[in-house]
Amino acid sequence: MKNIYVMRHGQTLFNVQGRTQGWCDSPLTEKGIADTQKAGQFLRNFPVQFDAFYSSTQERACDTLEIIFPKQAYQRLKGLKELNFGQFEGHPQYLEVRDKTTFFKDFGGETFDEVADRMLSTFGEIAQETEAQNIFCVSHGAALWATLISIFGYRPEELAPIQNLEMIHFTFDEQTKKIGFKEKISTL
Repeated sequence: MKNIYVMRHGQTLFNVQGRTQGWCDSPLTEKGIADTQKAGQFLRNFPVQFDAFYSSTQERACDTLEIIFPKQAYQRLKGLKELNFGQFEGHPQYLEVRDKTTFFKDFGGETFDEVADRMLSTFGEIAQETEAQNIFCVSHGAALWATLISIFGYRPEELAPIQNLEMIHFTFDEQTKKIGFKEKISTL
């Protein structure tokens, strides 16, 4: 059994402004940077030693990983990117509908099923391509939420919302090639 720990990036300018950020990007705020440094301290005392590191290709995720693990080599993967919100990218979040599972597809974006399939496929590839037992990744809130819905087969409301710098601990069963949920971890 392999462990895949996936952290949501630190707070960004668009988080503060209430703007939709999927494939578009915005920088970490000063608070985002300070909180990420605190999360790094938490992980230095964490009982797990990570032996492989991955990040979404998006700046906010890469910056988060680089602050937490300075000078640590890591791989950037498009499969860990946020949900594509299509034409809603960069616009105020109040324009979004409540049920986001399929809505954005009609506006050039992705469905929750599409992003979950992409994330789960990426987790499987990572787990099978590395000898590492404890894998650390940085990704995004909606992508993680869609993945959890896919694993559970329903909305696990007790896990919502996934805050900045929270981690989801997934497992990868090397026999069955299945991804499972273990726990949600607060780093702040």
